[in-house]
Amino acid sequence: MTRPHRHHVIICIVLLSGVAALPPLIKIGAIFTEDQKDSSAELAFKYAVYRINKDRHILPRTTLVYDIQHVPRDDSFHASKKACQLVNFGVQAVFGPSDPLLGAHIHSICDALDIPHLEARLDLDADYKEFSINLHPAQPLLNSAFQDVMAFLNWTKVAIVYEEDYGLIKLRELVRAPGNRDVEVHLRQADPDSYRAVLKEIKSKDIHNMVVDTNPYHMHLFLRGILQLQMNDYKYHYLFTTFDIETFDLEDFKYNFVNMTAFRVVDAENVGVREILKDMERFQPVGHSILNKSLIIQAEPALMFDSVHVFAVGLQMLEQSHTLRLSNVSCEEELPWDGGLSLINYINSVEMRGLTGPIEFKEGRRIQFKLDLLKLKQHALVKVGEWSPGAGVNVTDRSAFFDPGTMNVTLVVITIPETPYVMHRAQGNLTGNARYEGFCIDLLKEIAAMVGFEYHIELVPDGKYGVYDLESGEWNGIVRQLMDKKADLAVGSMTINYARESVIDFTKPFMNLGISILFKVPTDKESTFFTFMDPLGLDIWLLALAAFSLAFFTLFALARFSPYEWRNPRPWLPRPDYLVNQFSLANSFWFITGTLLRQGSGVNPKVPTSQPTRLFSFMNPLAVDIWLYVLAAYVLVSITMFVVARFSPYEWHNPHPCDVDNHLVENQFSLANSFWFTIGTLMQQGSDLNPKATSTRIVGGIWWFFTLIIISSYTANLAAFLTVERMITPIENAEDLAGQTEISYGTLESGSTMTFFRDSMIETYKKMWRFMENKKPSVFVPTYEEGIQRVLEGNYAFLMESTMLDYIVQRDCNLTQIGGLLDSKGYGIATPMGSPWRDKISLAILELQERGEIQMLYDKWWKNPGDTCTRNEKGKESKANALGVDNIGGVFVVLLCGLAVAVIVAIFEFCYNSKRNTQAELRAIPVPHQSLCAEMTEELCFALKCRGSRQRPALKRQCSKCIPGTTYVPAGLELPPHPPSNGLHSQVAAQSSFMIVQVANVHVHVQKLVSVPEDNATEEQHSVV
Repeated sequence: MTRPHRHHVIICIVLLSGVAALPPLIKIGAIFTEDQKDSSAELAFKYAVYRINKDRHILPRTTLVYDIQHVPRDDSFHASKKACQLVNFGVQAVFGPSDPLLGAHIHSICDALDIPHLEARLDLDADYKEFSINLHPAQPLLNSAFQDVMAFLNWTKVAIVYEEDYGLIKLRELVRAPGNRDVEVHLRQADPDSYRAVLKEIKSKDIHNMVVDTNPYHMHLFLRGILQLQMNDYKYHYLFTTFDIETFDLEDFKYNFVNMTAFRVVDAENVGVREILKDMERFQPVGHSILNKSLIIQAEPALMFDSVHVFAVGLQMLEQSHTLRLSNVSCEEELPWDGGLSLINYINSVEMRGLTGPIEFKEGRRIQFKLDLLKLKQHALVKVGEWSPGAGVNVTDRSAFFDPGTMNVTLVVITIPETPYVMHRAQGNLTGNARYEGFCIDLLKEIAAMVGFEYHIELVPDGKYGVYDLESGEWNGIVRQLMDKKADLAVGSMTINYARESVIDFTKPFMNLGISILFKVPTDKESTFFTFMDPLGLDIWLLALAAFSLAFFTLFALARFSPYEWRNPRPWLPRPDYLVNQFSLANSFWFITGTLLRQGSGVNPKVPTSQPTRLFSFMNPLAVDIWLYVLAAYVLVSITMFVVARFSPYEWHNPHPCDVDNHLVENQFSLANSFWFTIGTLMQQGSDLNPKATSTRIVGGIWWFFTLIIISSYTANLAAFLTVERMITPIENAEDLAGQTEISYGTLESGSTMTFFRDSMIETYKKMWRFMENKKPSVFVPTYEEGIQRVLEGNYAFLMESTMLDYIVQRDCNLTQIGGLLDSKGYGIATPMGSPWRDKISLAILELQERGEIQMLYDKWWKNPGDTCTRNEKGKESKANALGVDNIGGVFVVLLCGLAVAVIVAIFEFCYNSKRNTQAELRAIPVPHQSLCAEMTEELCFALKCRGSRQRPALKRQCSKCIPGTTYVPAGLELPPHPPSNGLHSQVAAQSSFMIVQVANVHVHVQKLVSVPEDNATEEQHSVV
C-alpha cells in the first residue's frame, strides 16, 4: 500500500556470519505534529534510518523501512487514527510524538498491542510504562543537576521563572529539596505578555539569581526584557533549563559580563560527534537541514537520532538469540504482538554511546547521560564543567565564575597568522595561546605582564585586516570585529591609517615602516630532464608533426602527378620500356625527414645549412660528462649502423646491375663508412652515404635528431660563455612599474597597502591602482604567502610593507627589494573605540621602546643567523653554466630507444628476407636445402664479421636493374659500369634527350605494372607505350 509520507530506504548490506534471525525488512513508524513537518527532528529520524541501513555492521541482513504520519497538535483523535494506520502497516516500533498529550494517547495504543514505543520528550509521569523507552533524561536527575550548580554558586536567594503550567511540577523538587532549606526561593509564572513585569518585580526585590524555564520559541522575548530593564551586568546570573542555549542570539550579553549558565546534552567537541554532524550537514533530502545556521544540532533531533539507533542495537542483540516474527496485529482485533515483549526487553537493556552521550535505561527511563555545563564569556559560550548521575557536577574552569572585583581580566585578542608576527608552532597537541609564536606574541606577553591582564588569542574569521568597501559601506576583517566588540584587542601587522582610526582606536606604534616592492632576482630556469623540448610549446610540436605528415603526402602526390618527375632509368636506350619516379611514399617521407633535421637526403641535392667548423672551440658549454656521453653515443651509433646495415638484406646491392652472371652483392656501410656517416652528420656536413633499409634509416634519423639537439644546445650555450651578461632588473622603482604592462603587480587584498593606492592622489600611484583594479586575473592576493609565491613564479611584483619584505628577503636569496619606501607609517595594537586599555598599552609600548626590548625582539625574529640565507656579493655579473645531464639527458634516452627500435626492425627484415629466399629456392630447385634457422645463423655470422669483405655471394643471381618486372630502381640515375666510347656516349645522350622531349610533348599512355617486390626497393616503375 502506498502512502504519501512513506519513504523507503533500501541499502545493500554485506552478510555477516551467523543465522539470520531477523526478517529482511523491518517496518517502523513515526508520528510528528503538522508544525514539525520537514523539521530538524523529522530529518534526524530519516537520517538515522539512512545511516543504519548504510552502516553494515549494525543490521547486516536487515533493512529498515519507515512510515511517517503527521497529526494536528492537541488532536488526540486524529493521532489515534494515525497510530492505527501504522499498526495496520505492520510496524515493529513507533517513534514520537513530542507533544505530551499526544504522546500519552499513542503510548496507550502501543501498550495495548505490545508494540515498543520510543520517545524523545520530557515525561513528568512517574508511573512505570512497560512498552515505553524514553531517551530524554529523567527529570529527577535533571533537577539534581540544577541543585548541584546552585550549590556550587552558593545561591541563597533565587527566583524560578516558568511559563508552562507543568513547569511548577517539573521544578518542584528545587523548592522542597532538603539540601536547599536555607535557600529563599521565589516562584513566578510568566508568558510573553508578562515577561517584563515579572522581571521588574524580581529586580525590585533585589534578586540576582534566576532559574529560567521558558518556551524556547519565546526566549528572544525574555532576553529582550532583560536588556530593556538593564539586568545584564555582572551582578545577575541566569540558569536556563533548556538544552539549546547555543542556538539563541546572545551577542548583546557578551560584553557586559552578565552570567548565563545552561546545560547541553550534545558534546560537540567529541570527535565522533563532529563526524556525525558533518555528515548530517550534507544530508538535505528536502532542502532543509538538521543543523541550524551555526551548525549546531538541537536536543530534540539529537535524541530522535539516538532513539532510532537504540532500536537498531536492540534488534542486533535480539538477533543473536531469538527470531523476530513480524507483527500481524490491528487496532480492531486488539490482539497483542507476541514478539513485542522480547524486543522491548532487549531495547531496555541497551548500553551505548550516541550523540547525547552515554545511554542506559532502567524500566524504560534513561538513567545514564552526561551534561556539559556552559558559561557565557566575552567571546562565546564555553564549556566550563560536566555533570553526570552519580558523579555530580565537576567544574573544570572555576575562573569562569568571577566575582565582581576580578572581572575584566581576560581579554579576547584577535589576530591573523603572518610570518614572523604571528605563526603557528610546529609542535602538535598544543592548545590555547601556546599554539602561537612570533614577534607580536612575545610583545603581547610583555605588555600583558606590565599592564596586568590575561588574554585569549583567536583568529579573525575572514582572514583580513580590514578595509572599507565603498559599494556596501561596510568594514571587514579585524576592523569589523572590533567595531562589533567581538574582541578587546587586535595584534599583528596592523597598519595605522586615517580610515581605520576613524572607527577604531590604536595605541602608539610599536614599529615604523613603509611600502616597498618585492621582486624576483633574475636566475636561471630550473633544469628538467627534457629541457630540449622547452623552446617550443606542446601545440607547436603537434602542429609541426602535422605539417610534416602533410608535406610528405603532398610531395608524394605532386611528384606522381607531374610528368617532369618521371625519368628514364636507362638513358642509353632511346625507347625505354618503363619510367621511374624517385619520389615513392618512402622516399618522400625520407626527403622531408632529412630536410627537417637539416641533413638533406639522397633523393635531391642537399641544401648547405651547416655552419663552418671552427678550428677550435670552447669546451665549457657542455659539461665533461656530456662530452663523454656524446663520444660514447658516437661510437655506439656507428657500430649499430654498421651491424644493422650488414644485418639488413636491403642494404646489399649488386655493384654491377647489368651483369646477370654477377655472384656478388656489396654493402656501402663498411665499418669505416659507418663512422664517416656518423661524424659527417654530427658535424652537420652530411655524407655521400644514404641508408636504404628501414632499419638503417631509423638509425640515421634518430642520430640526426640527437645531433640537432646537441649542436643547437651547444651553440646556444656557447653564446652565453662568449658574452658576459649583466643581470639587469627590468624595473628599478614604482615609476618603472607604472610605465609598463608586461610585469603584473599587486597588493594584499583588503589591507592598508591596497587602501593607500586606492585613495592616493599622486598620479603615478593612481595609474598603478587603475592597472591593479582592472587587471584580470586579479593581482590581489589573500595572504602574504601567496603573493611571495607569485613573485617566485616570475613576472610579478608584490607591493608590501617593508618590515615583512625585509624578513622575506633575508631568508630567500631569490627575492630582492626594488627601490625605496613609497610612504611612511606604523604598526599599532587596535582596540574598540573608547576602550580603557588603549592608553595603558600605549604607555607600556613606549616603555618597551625606551628599554630596547622591542629592538631585541626585532633582532630575534628578523636577524636570526640560522634562518637567513647567504648572498653572493660578487656583483650582478653572471656566468653561464655548462649544460649537464639534468638539462639534455632526455635526448640520450630518445637515442637509445631509437637504436633499439632500429635493431628490432633489422631483425624483422633479416628474418623476412631469409624466409622468402629459402621458399623461392625450394620452389626452383627441388633438392634438399639448409633449414631456415641454419641459413639465418649463417647469414648472422657473416653480417657480424667486422673484418669481413664489403662483398658477399648473392642470394639471388639475377640482375636487379636490367630485368623487366623488378621493383628496384636506384635513388640516383646510374650508368652502366663500363661506359661506351665517347661517340657512343654522345649518341646515347642525344637519344636520351630526344626521348625525354618526346615524353614531355606527346600524349603518353601509362600502365602500372604490379609485381611482387624482390629486392624491396623504394621506387616504382611504369611501362611506356
